[in-house]
Amino acid sequence: MRILSSGRLTLIAAFAAIYLIWGSTYLAIVFAIESMPPLLMLAGRFGVAGIVVFAWALWKGIPVPTGEEWRNAAVVGTLTLAAGTGAVAWAEQWVPSGVAALLVTTVPIWMVLLEWKWKGGTRPAPPVWWGLGLGLVGIVLLVNPSEAGLGGSRQVVGMLAILVAAITFSIGAILGRELALPSRPLMSTAAQMLTGGLALAIAGILRGETVSWGTITAESWAAWAYLMVFGSIIAYGSFVWLMKNAKPSHVSTYAYVNPVVAVVLGWFLGGETLTGAMFFAIALLLTAVLLITRFGGSRVGKVRARSRMANRSGAILNAFAHSMDPAVDSMGRRPLSAGRRFRVTFEAFAHSMDRPAESLPRT
Repeated sequence: MRILSSGRLTLIAAFAAIYLIWGSTYLAIVFAIESMPPLLMLAGRFGVAGIVVFAWALWKGIPVPTGEEWRNAAVVGTLTLAAGTGAVAWAEQWVPSGVAALLVTTVPIWMVLLEWKWKGGTRPAPPVWWGLGLGLVGIVLLVNPSEAGLGGSRQVVGMLAILVAAITFSIGAILGRELALPSRPLMSTAAQMLTGGLALAIAGILRGETVSWGTITAESWAAWAYLMVFGSIIAYGSFVWLMKNAKPSHVSTYAYVNPVVAVVLGWFLGGETLTGAMFFAIALLLTAVLLITRFGGSRVGKVRARSRMANRSGAILNAFAHSMDPAVDSMGRRPLSAGRRFRVTFEAFAHSMDRPAESLPRT
């Protein structure tokens, strides 16, 4: 019996990663930079993650990128990771994480406008503009700047830096669809993280950042590890795959969901209060996501379920279900350890995500 009748599990899993994991990274960055310099912290995060993914890609027999692909990956990685994520981490030294999430929500606006004006796309439909407007109203309700403790020149500069970061991230994400990057998403992710991490290291050194290893707390190490594994390898890998197989305006809706995740984490982990206004804001945000994803693209090229995609989706779910069965391992011989369960599931996930973009459906 087929567990799944739809071929969209990979698409859903990738969106879930950028929605939920990236929503938690704002809080993780705050914990990490308590005892780590922001740019060098991110350089280590993306550098180590890039090495892991690069080694994984080589182990799978994926060819090393060409010179042109490395150059293009450096452009995209510098715009999205070094300038984009780097500016956010730097600004969070003074700007509250919730306000940072608020400013990052301008990404969908920039991506829609860039697709329209810069790339000569069609004018966004009225429902898309309604969606963008509702999303921004929801964000304002969700994070009230007047209560965020804003003030001072450093915070103003930090907020401007995040707005610039949103623009550079949008440009890099769109270029990532057009430039000649490694055709296999796994290698493309590795190349962008390695080059982006190198750019961050150079920027950190030029800023005079230094690392005092003895003063780094266990909390910062744990946050860094979470950012590296989940924020970089899983979530960013999903983002790269989505930018090749979904409309940028659809992918950019993560910026509306991330602050919702931040509020829930604040309530669950920080004991913050959920008010009626917050629930109303969440409803507006979800409505905005629905409008943008529903009306953000043309009728031509909508996602169609394909048997190849369905097979991949089924493989992931079956591997996950099998790995959670304590009775047997993947060969039916002995119980699976927790580490082995993770490895079986991650291998299936990576295998399903690592396909040439041309063979996958686009939205």
